Amino acid sequence: MKLKFLGTTGTVTGSKYLLTVNDQKILIDCGLFQGLKPLRLRNWSPLPIDPREIDAVILTHAHLDHSGYLPLLVKQGFKGKVYCTPGTRDLCKILLLDSGYLQEEEARHANKRGFSKHKPALPLYTEEDAKRSLSSLHAVAFHTSFKINDKVEVSFVPAGHILGAAIVRIQAEGRSVVFSGDLGRLSDPIMNPPEAVKTADYLLVESTYGDRRHDQEEPKLALAEVINRTVKRGGIIVVPAFAVGRAQGLLYYVQRLKKEKLIPDIPVFLNSPMAIEASNLYCEYRAEHRLSPEECDATCNVAHYVKTVEESKRLNELTEPALIISASGMATGGRVLHHLKAYAPDPKNTILIAGYQAAGTRGQAIAGGAKEIKIYGEYVPVRAEVAIIGALSAHADYTEILDWLSHFSQPRRMPCDGVLQKRCIGTVSFRTI
Repeated sequence: MKLKFLGTTGTVTGSKYLLTVNDQKILIDCGLFQGLKPLRLRNWSPLPIDPREIDAVILTHAHLDHSGYLPLLVKQGFKGKVYCTPGTRDLCKILLLDSGYLQEEEARHANKRGFSKHKPALPLYTEEDAKRSLSSLHAVAFHTSFKINDKVEVSFVPAGHILGAAIVRIQAEGRSVVFSGDLGRLSDPIMNPPEAVKTADYLLVESTYGDRRHDQEEPKLALAEVINRTVKRGGIIVVPAFAVGRAQGLLYYVQRLKKEKLIPDIPVFLNSPMAIEASNLYCEYRAEHRLSPEECDATCNVAHYVKTVEESKRLNELTEPALIISASGMATGGRVLHHLKAYAPDPKNTILIAGYQAAGTRGQAIAGGAKEIKIYGEYVPVRAEVAIIGALSAHADYTEILDWLSHFSQPRRMPCDGVLQKRCIGTVSFRTI
């Protein structure tokens, strides 16, 4: 049994693990690299394995840094099944199509305005490529064992984090390997906590926040403070938000704040077709989260859903206080760019950063105090207040990771080139030691 790391080494994106069992090659996660340009360029480089040689793909969840390379993998010749939970399947139908559309849109903008050195600028893959890849998805429920072949058995365990997110347990050659995927929070207001796993011969665990604790502030009250002081000066709050998970968490807090009369009854707009579709899925997958049917309905109804391009454009002409939640979460694309262009230059407004911002993204630049940001080839001044609420993260911090790890019996230790390392890069051969 061999494991090769094709991503998430030295960075938190581009998740891909190639597990080889005898002659069977299984890819666990199929994510895009995001953030700094050198990382994004890796998406254009060929994989160190021919996609036609991969027998199956297993997805831990639908976020693009775990699933977004799938359309390209299929385009390059992958013919096998992609195993995931039903929630991940349904979210991938939303996220992958949107990813293809946005990449085509960015290429169109680059060609129209001439700010790309490539003539013409091309998308990494198209919406049609994404649509073709969806036929590969094969959904399997949590706690249901399934076989990829007569040598490899797999099961999914709830990981929290977002709808459908799974811890992947693989059994082969008399040994077990567990991939944590992205672990959710113990006290997330919406998602159930990650389920305990007690045994594994080998364990690969995420550590996005493995070296820190999240802010201990109450997110609801922190959000109220940002909204109230912006409203007091007559401003607009623009929130770049991940369409799956973060947008729904924000809506939940806003409906609670309005119900408890801790903020004024200002208009709230959810301007992301993807976030709108994802929000509706929360009402379908009630077993995976904490919300009652009444709370779920209240969360979905607190905002006006912006569905057309014309409505989206009109939001840039608001003159009274309002809250605009729009994708993408790191301000790398999507409708939120137009809102930032409209509202970032005015000091009475607020840009609220409510999630992890990868290095090299506009969101990271804004959070870091940039005085201007580049949007569609033009530099836009940032004079609006920039507020950051770190406690909204959907990733377990180090105390929560340790809590999850405390349920394990001792896994076997993993040698990497003969040396035990905190982070292994390259190929790992599993053996009992």
